[in-house]
Amino acid sequence: MTPATLKILRDEHGALSAVLRSMSMLVADARRRNATPDFHALRAMLFYVDEFPEKLHHTKESSLLFPLLRQRTQEAAPVLDKLDRDHAQGEHAIRELEHLLIGWEMLGEPRRTAFEQALERYVNFYLSHMRVEETEILPLAERALTEDDWRTLDAAFSQHRDALTGREPDAAFRGLFRTIVNTTPAPIGLA
Repeated sequence: MTPATLKILRDEHGALSAVLRSMSMLVADARRRNATPDFHALRAMLFYVDEFPEKLHHTKESSLLFPLLRQRTQEAAPVLDKLDRDHAQGEHAIRELEHLLIGWEMLGEPRRTAFEQALERYVNFYLSHMRVEETEILPLAERALTEDDWRTLDAAFSQHRDALTGREPDAAFRGLFRTIVNTTPAPIGLA
């Protein structure tokens, strides 16, 4: 039987990928139309990335999953080191994106290109990051971790309340998820 943690991680990777791609689509569509994007939707998606993947998902990977893997095998130590560095840089990267978006929104067109370029770098970076986790780390975890390890991880990761993965969000976040779903294009939104 597949541990719950693996499904949760894959679902969360899917949600983050969808949000990242949706941000790119909104920005690209605005560029094609020679218009400004829906800044409210972009702010909501950036806030989501900061609150869920950055603060919750990545933190538990680096504080729980990766240390357990290091205890069981040295096979992926350099890869885990790089992924931990990626996680450590994530907060700075999301703050930069938020700042660049506010700059574009407040100061207009001269700030557009800087945001677009930073968003493209961020999206490419995190899609690559998740691909490494999916193709190298999660298969290694399936082989190397014990049943007790999985029980520990399942208890921690099953507490996640990310509505974009089909879970019921905490009441405080319902409005955020409603905004994202109602203002962004598929695959995560209805717009």
